[in-house]
Amino acid sequence: MTARVPPADIGSYWLASCDDDLTPRPALTGDATVDVAIMGGGFTGLWTAYYLLRDNPDLSIAIVERQFCGFGASGRNGGWCSPRFPINPAALTRRFGAATARSMLLAQQAMVDDVGRICDEEGIDAHFRSVGVLTLARSARQLPSLQQSFDAYARLGMGDGCELLGASQAQDAVHATQVHGGMRLRAGGTIHPGRLVRGLARALERRGVRIYEGTEVLQTAAGIQPALITSGGTIRARRAVVLAGEAYMTAQPAYRRRLIPMASTIMLTAPLTAAQWDRVGWSGGECLSSYVHTTNYLTRTADGRILFGSRGAPYRYGSDMDEVALRENANFGWIRDRLTEWWPALDGIEFTHRWAGYLGIPRDWLPTVHFDPVQRIGYSYGYTGHGVISSAICARALAGLIVGRAADPNAPYVRAQAPNWEVEPLRWAGIRYVQNAYLRMDVAEAAKRPPPLDAGLAKFLGEP
Repeated sequence: MTARVPPADIGSYWLASCDDDLTPRPALTGDATVDVAIMGGGFTGLWTAYYLLRDNPDLSIAIVERQFCGFGASGRNGGWCSPRFPINPAALTRRFGAATARSMLLAQQAMVDDVGRICDEEGIDAHFRSVGVLTLARSARQLPSLQQSFDAYARLGMGDGCELLGASQAQDAVHATQVHGGMRLRAGGTIHPGRLVRGLARALERRGVRIYEGTEVLQTAAGIQPALITSGGTIRARRAVVLAGEAYMTAQPAYRRRLIPMASTIMLTAPLTAAQWDRVGWSGGECLSSYVHTTNYLTRTADGRILFGSRGAPYRYGSDMDEVALRENANFGWIRDRLTEWWPALDGIEFTHRWAGYLGIPRDWLPTVHFDPVQRIGYSYGYTGHGVISSAICARALAGLIVGRAADPNAPYVRAQAPNWEVEPLRWAGIRYVQNAYLRMDVAEAAKRPPPLDAGLAKFLGEP
């Protein structure tokens, strides 16, 4: 059985300030029978239970979680309620057509407001703020990407929801260095994900859901009476078993190649003074990022801190997800340097928290939602770091499938499975190459040097 990891060992500010003492819930001891049994106490599992009970309040549901609710990405992310889909608008349009792309993006935007409304209805003080999304071009080389993003929204008839900013407008919004332009999405918000995940768990318990923490799923059984066979007993299900482990799905042999676990790293400053915020700007508090290949995402917290997230530990052979290695190999020094490169006036600022976590990436970057009515097994996974909103949308779709509702024809993520990743060592070699190439591309751009000769190959291999 997997040993329990104390929340303090993760280092996440969200868990440390989640308005919950994180006392472990009891583990499962013995067998049980319910209507729906769910593996995973993160956003996917909790939202699936929420949407099942919203329309079917008499269902009995049990959730089993190997560690504690919010242990994975749900308690370690950047705090964005992002209206973005894991695949960008231009690629969505190429792959699925304009009507489907538009429908999917509008659903993302609508769910941002839904999450805020649900927090109000359930009394979850998750610090939800509707602030929009601001993406900066921080070099001349990034300006074409900015224009292409705006044009993709405009072609879908969604131009009214976004705004292109010139250099001076973007600089007024955020007083960072090297600001050449920006694009603002009016939809989008920030949230305290620790308060959301723990608040959802409590809301479900009030509705009668049984949550067992410290309970590892060892095996699943399919068929007329599916079941979760766990370290503490067997939970049989009359209607369905749901697998909602996101990156941790790779621990199940049947899903080992459906996803790869990729690491992301976050650091959090102490609260800034009023004078420091005057230098930083960013008074709108938008979800903030720039067009870099190694990814960055910044959040202004409700108590006036800056969260800066960026590339994580390198991919580990065989999709290994060792927690100790994750913390030891996370790129905290890289993030510290990036923050002071954005705002030199913050050089020497105290960082109070740092943490890293795994997110799940499918081979084609498209999430997967599926329920087999014969095997009575359902699952949802593959949000590529956009899980706060995408998990809720996918969970709602999965709940509908379980109770017999037809899938939305504009939801191509409702499918039997994602394509498999390559076998090792090809997977390790390819991913490590792309990670290294993206870093070299960003370093060259920052130094105003030409991109590496293999930049085109790296983009071909690494983008959906």
